[in-house]
Amino acid sequence: MKPELLWKNFKSLCDIPRPSKHEGRALDFIAQYGRDLGLDVLRDPIGNVIIRKPATPGMENCPGVILQGHADMVPQKRPESSHDFLKDPIEMVVDGDWIKANNTTLGADNGIGVSAAMSILADKDVEHGPLEILVTTDEETGMTGAINLQPGLLHGSVLLNLDSEKEGDIYIGCAGGQDITATFTVEYVETASEDIAYKVMISGLRGGHSGMDINIGVANANKLLVRFLKFAAANFEAMLADIQGGTLRNAIPRDAYAILTIDSEDADEFVEMVAEFNDMLREEYDGVEPDMLLSCEIVKSPEKVFSEMSTDDVINALQGCPDGVVRMSPSIKGLVQTSSNLASVSTKDDKVVVNFLIRSASESEKENLSSTIESVMRLAGATVEIDNGYPGWLPNPQSPILRIVADTYRNLYNQEPSIMAIHAGLECGIMAGIYPKWDMVSFGPTIEHPHSPDERVNVPSVERFYELLKEVLKRVK
Repeated sequence: MKPELLWKNFKSLCDIPRPSKHEGRALDFIAQYGRDLGLDVLRDPIGNVIIRKPATPGMENCPGVILQGHADMVPQKRPESSHDFLKDPIEMVVDGDWIKANNTTLGADNGIGVSAAMSILADKDVEHGPLEILVTTDEETGMTGAINLQPGLLHGSVLLNLDSEKEGDIYIGCAGGQDITATFTVEYVETASEDIAYKVMISGLRGGHSGMDINIGVANANKLLVRFLKFAAANFEAMLADIQGGTLRNAIPRDAYAILTIDSEDADEFVEMVAEFNDMLREEYDGVEPDMLLSCEIVKSPEKVFSEMSTDDVINALQGCPDGVVRMSPSIKGLVQTSSNLASVSTKDDKVVVNFLIRSASESEKENLSSTIESVMRLAGATVEIDNGYPGWLPNPQSPILRIVADTYRNLYNQEPSIMAIHAGLECGIMAGIYPKWDMVSFGPTIEHPHSPDERVNVPSVERFYELLKEVLKRVK
């Protein structure tokens, strides 16, 4: 597969476990890669890696360029996978023109971009001005590396973010984000002696990236489960004992379950109702969620369950909170402007913790949606924390580097690139606040279904992406 050096680097990254907040070994590997090339390597206090490569002779006075990506990946796997993201390498699988992983996320987001930047450092055929690569830490769960990037460390004036996921698209703007954590303190009561316990599960959903895939109609497992639980509470006086769903703030939940109790005399009717509800949901999501399954099984009765009030508070709050697309962009056709992802729900001891990720290209809409969810949660008795906010990236259609990348793409492939913004969080918006004079664009190869076990990268697009990157570096003068 070509370019050979890029794929070799990507394989090396896949061999190193690097889920968010555990990507230290990958960053060490990247830093050592630069040292082995005899280049200047810097580690900043938060762990970001900066590697500098001198300009090609004769191009010393060209503008300095920074190639930027992030080292961490989203750890998602299918239920049948025994993969340990803290220990096991990613198993890559060739599928025609695509590379995917064996029942896990692949980490092409953003491993391909980082591998391309590393390859540029070693590629002797690339012509460029003063060059730096910046590999950040913990992008997927908090933008930690970008937020803590120190001013003055980087010398370049042009930044090429290599974290986009569709060949031919050039991004000049992105949404900002906001985390919301709501915590319920649950009151427990003893389980009634005549009650029977069921584990109700929704599984087989597609999931996906909570920014890129929020508008394609996939289901959120947490929302569907809560929808069923509200029906069960109203018709069977079901009492919750446990609820779990989703794991990551930036991934649409694929699986969720709850343990609840009902009167044993209603058992047959309850099982029939689960089957009917499953048929209803499958009909609603026909063609979108072909593997969806709502099912139940009898489990050992817990000693205690949520009180009626706590059951109602949790269910009603989750049912009432907005999820998915809230508003489309009024100025850019087809672009989501504001969205919410009910990312995870978990029960531990006497707490139910709920996490949301809000995205918006509008700071005021982001704040308003956060306030809406906060209001619903507080009315239900939860405590709410709103943090980890990061700004969006305002588009600059007059950007000089945009013109260079777009013209280069036209010349290479005789096609018109798409100039657009993205409803996902790129680090560009954060870094623009630290380095306001940077001229920035983002582009990359075609990666489908990031943040899910269906993630795959198109091999021919990677070769074209690398060719475009090399030619752009040659033209920045």
